[in-house]
Amino acid sequence: MARKRMGVARGVTVAVVLIVVGQHAVAADLVQAASVPQAGALVTEAPSPWQIRLRALGVITGDSGYVNAVPGSDLSYSDTVTPELDISYFFTDNIAAELVLGTTYANIDGQGTIGGLGKIGKVWLLPPTLTLQYHFTNFGAFKPYVGAGVNYTIFYNQDVGSADALDVKDTFGAALQVGFDYMVDQHWGVNFDVKKLFLKPDFDVTVDGAKLTGKAALDPWLIGAGVTYRF
Repeated sequence: MARKRMGVARGVTVAVVLIVVGQHAVAADLVQAASVPQAGALVTEAPSPWQIRLRALGVITGDSGYVNAVPGSDLSYSDTVTPELDISYFFTDNIAAELVLGTTYANIDGQGTIGGLGKIGKVWLLPPTLTLQYHFTNFGAFKPYVGAGVNYTIFYNQDVGSADALDVKDTFGAALQVGFDYMVDQHWGVNFDVKKLFLKPDFDVTVDGAKLTGKAALDPWLIGAGVTYRF
């Protein structure tokens, strides 16, 4: 009888050990299964913070300005279309900084009481613009944004027309921005963007030997459309 009881006790002990070991094995399998993506599951990588855009940019200037000490003087400028590259860095999903790079030219024409001068000269502009943007992320593939920042415009290759000499001064200006990206996949999208630059450089001009000064109120609208690539 005692021998039978001992046999039963051994059997119960073995059963308990097997149950405990089995429970640990099942738990380990469950942890491993949870850590391995199931077949067919989509694994999305976090997007890179870097993004670039290439746009065709229309530069529409404001026709305003004056020559000091010449009452009724006015100025107008040519509009242009030019390629533009911008580089963006996302600090968060919503906050980004954008650096805009491009160059174009402007013909400067006399208007008003100096209209007889015709084309006064031609200048090239390099207007790098840095904006801080807020991106709205709750519209799916449609990603609108607004921005504001600063512009520093460099004037170079300044040629004269009716003037004897022309020197448009480099200057700072404010910039406002609104636009959107429409992403067709994780990396590629299309972009539409509008910026307003507040740009009023001073200039020196010599006409018929008379040295004059003035202000060119360019204040251009920059309207662009192109492609977006998010790394």
